[in-house]
Amino acid sequence: MSNTLALIQSHASNPKVWVVIGVTVAGIVILAETRKRRIKALREEDFGAFLDRFELLPFPPPPPPAAKQSLSGLTFSISDAFDVKDYITGFGSPQWKKTHEAAEKTAVVVTTLLKNGATCVGKTIMEEMGFGITGENKHYGTPINPLMPSNVPGGCSSGSAVSVGAELVDFALGIDTTGGVRIPASFCGILGFRPSQGTVSSVGVLPNSQSLETVGWFARDPSVLCHVGHALLNLSAVTHKRQRSLIFADDLFELSDIPKQKSVHVVRKAIENLSGYQTPKHINVGQHIASNVPSLAEFCEQSGKSQKSASTLKALSSVMLLIQRHEFKTNHEEWSKTCKSFLGPGFSNDVVAALKSRNESIKSLYRVKTEMRAAIQSLLTEDGILVIPTVADPPPKLNTKNKNVLNEILDRNYALSSIASMSGCCQVTIPLGQHGDRPISVSFLAYYGGDKFLLDTILDVYASLQDQADIASSLAPATDSNGGMEASEVMKEKGNAAYKGRQWNKAVNFYTEAIKLNGANATYFCNRAAAYLELCRFQQAEEDCTEAVLIDKKNVKAYLRRGTARESLIRYKEAAADFRHALVLEPQNKTAKGAEKRLRKLI
Repeated sequence: MSNTLALIQSHASNPKVWVVIGVTVAGIVILAETRKRRIKALREEDFGAFLDRFELLPFPPPPPPAAKQSLSGLTFSISDAFDVKDYITGFGSPQWKKTHEAAEKTAVVVTTLLKNGATCVGKTIMEEMGFGITGENKHYGTPINPLMPSNVPGGCSSGSAVSVGAELVDFALGIDTTGGVRIPASFCGILGFRPSQGTVSSVGVLPNSQSLETVGWFARDPSVLCHVGHALLNLSAVTHKRQRSLIFADDLFELSDIPKQKSVHVVRKAIENLSGYQTPKHINVGQHIASNVPSLAEFCEQSGKSQKSASTLKALSSVMLLIQRHEFKTNHEEWSKTCKSFLGPGFSNDVVAALKSRNESIKSLYRVKTEMRAAIQSLLTEDGILVIPTVADPPPKLNTKNKNVLNEILDRNYALSSIASMSGCCQVTIPLGQHGDRPISVSFLAYYGGDKFLLDTILDVYASLQDQADIASSLAPATDSNGGMEASEVMKEKGNAAYKGRQWNKAVNFYTEAIKLNGANATYFCNRAAAYLELCRFQQAEEDCTEAVLIDKKNVKAYLRRGTARESLIRYKEAAADFRHALVLEPQNKTAKGAEKRLRKLI
């Protein structure tokens, strides 16, 4: 028995002793609570983003007449995967930090930014060893999403994204393997850039999966995003005027529950008054991948699903995760086996899956990757920009317990992020305001090596995108009072009613309103063309049908109505071609058969 306890027992009947004990205990409780509140206040002050605070000053500027350092006066943070001399790189794991020595050199990318005049102010929290896309870390705490504090910030570079979104730094570095920069950029409402795989130095960066991952960066301002890109990619500052062709991935926008008037329509309107942009095109990306990545078929068959768009993308993301696990196992198997009992629960599941992965089909996995790059290159060539939603869902709530719900969210978002991860092409996340209380974003993807082209495009179109996003946010809600229909559909139905009532001009006005709300719907253009035909406005009918065909190449009504308009304009050969095209799509179409026969005689 201790002397203290013996002393207390011997004086137990003395009230003064109990007063002293009570005061002591109260003091301990007050000190603990004060410390807890101080930590909470510090965490709230920096949104829980930082792991280590320090200052790496920029290199001295070169003497005149050399140009000014491009990042002079800017501050940045880095995630816990980047080496800094004399600091231990923790990789988001306290156990990793305990079992490794301090770095002997600073990562090349960090040194490059210091040489260009920027100041590094600290390391930020990341998900353990680069796994995951929610941004939660059970050891260090989850950084606070500045837009939605009760929801996850996105990962794996969660702290870096939060430090930019909360305006604690001008820009930040992160790691993107399966969406680690793109997804938190979307969830935090900022810009995020994933460069073409392998174009930014990874020397001094801890690897998760080297053939998928790349150093990426965050910024709030497009000019800062571009300056950082020019420094890291060693790009020329000269901007060349080039044609750009936007391609909307219609099937991918079906994965998102954001109304198209706030995403697709915003992008279409933004480029209307800008020079150098061709008429937008539309594509089913899942079908394009299924047709051009034959090695993916065996993975679709393994899952027992047909080659539909959704199953193709699911198979692609599955291959991505298999490659990630294989390469993680190659990099860190020995360490993980000895330390997995110290890892966070969610992360330990990823480690177990990685350690259990086998190499039988590894050649097939990399074959998919090779074919995927060629498929995206053939789609985009040198002037194409693929437009997709960055994420399919709003940020999940913190500490979501329902595994089924979380797995579905992960599946949809991995399907979107796998396109750039598996093809190696560059991608930028662009914020477009909010829908309700959740952030909206779209992503632009350019061909492998087209990083400067993509950065120049952001500078060119960003202001117009924000203007159109503001206009879209001021529009009436996308549902009517009876619940459910998008505003554009309401306008279309009103147009249909006016058309049936033979009120052609009124129908045109309603269809025009529907097109303003959603310019990516072929039916709206096709219906307006029908009203124009009744008004004998054949040229406008032809233009609308052409737009409908660009959106949907299988729209039989668009070919029939364009054929009718061209016949009325005495352009018989073109009209006959339209009716023949309609017959290819619908061989038994009586209208097309009769018109084609009639025009053959006229010609």
